[in-house]
Amino acid sequence: MKKLLAVALAATLLVACSDSNDSASGIDATLLGILDAAGHTADPLASRTLPAITDPKAQLGMKLFYSKGLGGQADSACVSCHHPMLGGGDNLSLSIGVDAEAPDLLGPGRFHDAFRAAQDNNSPYDGGPTVPRNAPTTFNIGLWDQVLFHDGRVESLDKTPASNGAGAGGIRTPDSVYGVADPDSGDNLVAAQSRFPVTSAEEMRGFIFEAGNSNAAVRIGLEAKFNALAAWASEFTLAYGDASVSYGRIADAIGEYERSQVFVNTPWKAYVGGASNSISESAKRGAVLFFSSLQDGGANCVSCHAGNFFTDESFHVLAMPQIGRGKGNNNGVTATDDFGRFRETADLADKYRFRTPTLLNVEVTGPWGHAGGYTTLEAVVRHMLNPATALANYDFSQLNPSIQASHMQINTQFALAQLQTNRSNNVVGVHRDVSFSEADVEDLVSFLKTLTDPCVKDRLCLAPWIPGAADANPDGLRLNAVNNLGNFF
Repeated sequence: MKKLLAVALAATLLVACSDSNDSASGIDATLLGILDAAGHTADPLASRTLPAITDPKAQLGMKLFYSKGLGGQADSACVSCHHPMLGGGDNLSLSIGVDAEAPDLLGPGRFHDAFRAAQDNNSPYDGGPTVPRNAPTTFNIGLWDQVLFHDGRVESLDKTPASNGAGAGGIRTPDSVYGVADPDSGDNLVAAQSRFPVTSAEEMRGFIFEAGNSNAAVRIGLEAKFNALAAWASEFTLAYGDASVSYGRIADAIGEYERSQVFVNTPWKAYVGGASNSISESAKRGAVLFFSSLQDGGANCVSCHAGNFFTDESFHVLAMPQIGRGKGNNNGVTATDDFGRFRETADLADKYRFRTPTLLNVEVTGPWGHAGGYTTLEAVVRHMLNPATALANYDFSQLNPSIQASHMQINTQFALAQLQTNRSNNVVGVHRDVSFSEADVEDLVSFLKTLTDPCVKDRLCLAPWIPGAADANPDGLRLNAVNNLGNFF
């Protein structure tokens, strides 16, 4: 990255010769020039309308989000894998949904209960996580316009950005054939997405409730449970004007709660807005690397992490470590692989492609990768700069010993081979290796940390999104989250 550093140094010297400003103003001029040329404003909320957590539907959604009543065996809730104090995720590489030893214990220390799993005749329990992918953060989920989930199995069919994430072509979900709109998907991507965790046996449904029945049957069963409780009737009346409980309303309310989780007031936004001292010099150097092309000596991160939301909402082969049980894909050697986007499109070009995540609040939304294979930002950055080298030096000690990882190198080598093939074929947008120093890694990590809204680290600031003692607990099944030290979140 010497060329880029030389450009920045030249800008610094020019400024130093023209006035009394120090070198900081030089890199500021370089960086702000790059941002101006790219049209980057650091404001992802432009022309958007998102709910407030105080809205009645969002309040109902919060109560539903925390209720184990939505779990088929009343031992898991949406929040089991997506707690605000855990970055909108669960701080686990791979989630433990149903059959946890202690259902209210979230994050590190959450394990499967062998006895409980043994009672479920169809449970795939083998000592490790049964959920095959990392839990994506719910923070800023309302900013996605095109796709949700790592493989984009909930998607706006016309791919046109819209304020509510629903295109004129409708929304496709796992309940509809690829490329065909799901008539029950709701009017935005988040409401559509919130219909599916309850249907996953590993996440929330369990292996007994409506066993063998369709997703629709699972939702109908849950509707019956909630309609039978007068306390929920009053909550739905407050939000919708009458007491009728349908799963469409449940999904809509949960979606509004999730969409209210807007955390975008970052030091980076302040910097772009003119507060030059809001980020460090290291972060500024990292930003120059991030936004500059390979030809200009940068890391070209912005080619995929584009725009003010830091994602192109597209899919790329990055050969992130494939740990855990995978999605059960068979690459001819194991049945613990995950073919990513190919599972949805059946297009061989999509094999091992996964969605580009947003980088807003990335500091708190780990572990990182579609299977949570990296537990530090430094490791992720090194992988993104050179996947082959990172995989060759992969540190297995970063994983919880219960995670199935014996096939990691075998499975991930197939993804790496696909990446190398794409490079040889000059596939558009293919990821390229970057020459870097340890100082470059440090600077890039410093920049990434400027994308953190301070609120997501502050329990008091996050309090509106966490039910308190005064909030109604309609079915008495609220998950009261504790960590592995026994402290309440």
